[in-house]
Amino acid sequence: MHTVADAPAPVEPRLLDALALLARVADELGVRSARDTHLAWLDRVHGLLERPTGGAARLPEVAHRGIAGTVYGSIGLGFRAAALGLGAAAAAGLGAPLETAGRGRFVRSAVNGLIGDRLAEEGSRLAIRMAVRHEGRDLPVRADELTRAHPTATGQVVLFLHGLCENEDYWGLHRDALGTTYAETVSGLGWTPVFLRANTGLPLRENGVALTALLRDLVDGWPVPVDRIALVGHSMGGLVMRAAAAVASDVAAPWTRLVSDVVTLGTPHLGSPVAAGVGRGSAALARFPEGAAFGRILDWRSVAVHDLVEGLSEDVPPLPHARYRLVSATLTATPGHPVGAFLGDLLVRVPSAYGRTPGRDDLFPGATVLHVGRADHFDLLNHRDVHTALKEWLA
Repeated sequence: MHTVADAPAPVEPRLLDALALLARVADELGVRSARDTHLAWLDRVHGLLERPTGGAARLPEVAHRGIAGTVYGSIGLGFRAAALGLGAAAAAGLGAPLETAGRGRFVRSAVNGLIGDRLAEEGSRLAIRMAVRHEGRDLPVRADELTRAHPTATGQVVLFLHGLCENEDYWGLHRDALGTTYAETVSGLGWTPVFLRANTGLPLRENGVALTALLRDLVDGWPVPVDRIALVGHSMGGLVMRAAAAVASDVAAPWTRLVSDVVTLGTPHLGSPVAAGVGRGSAALARFPEGAAFGRILDWRSVAVHDLVEGLSEDVPPLPHARYRLVSATLTATPGHPVGAFLGDLLVRVPSAYGRTPGRDDLFPGATVLHVGRADHFDLLNHRDVHTALKEWLA
């Protein structure tokens, strides 16, 4: 049976791959949206003029439409040609590797969050695959590689998984201000931190399956016997970890039997109002020909973003033997403040972060909850209050 460790290494994407994608997006979204909006308004205006002019406006309309079609077609052809040329150059190995080019790693993660499902389906070099990360690269999940990367490994492993459009580097946010990171804190408690990176544009359950396979190999190849695992997920990362645990529960000897603690940081267990708002905006725009193109832009988002509308419901139960630690944040000092209750951390509201809302079952009975005040969604990636809590939870 093939494992994640056996999978061939993906071809390293180049900076030119990103530029080729940019050209393609400029054609599919920019040029085509401008063309469709232009022609929709043309139809609207000439429709209004049709009766008053007795049809005399028909000829100018045809001429206008022909000229517009030629202009937009030429621009689109130029972008498509550029995309093909840049893609061919990248395939030939020209240009700098994307992840070493400036902020290329962050660009790649953001693009995967937005359209990662499409990139994976097309077999694009830009598509990220689920992997353990070490020193800025994918670490093969083999005993020799794991031993080299973690020479002082302990039997207690903390797995960190980022959120939508993020990567493992985001866990270093605010390090200059705080002087530390969660990884350093858990290391001081005798745990070994392991960072994961995922294509956050894939469906939650698909990422869950990939994570389960990866963690099975990680446990099998770890330098010392693993006796305890803690899962720490930021935002969507918490949902992927829950999805993975549900998959693993169907296996005879799952890695989940080792999980003692699950920590979710600003995770939209019951969905995100921002994701829902995008969906409603797309549907509203699609009702009008003049707005349909802009609705298509909003719809040019990954399945994972659609998944965030609802989160993961009751059909993904918590692990019965694990302790759940649920962290929320609000822009206000207290979650009861009207602004804090409405905006939450800007992306997730407190009830969703806790999996609790009136009229629905509590997703995590008996869970420990922590509210972080005067903080936004991304502050939870490295916050003083969470450091204090981790020292208590993982002692």
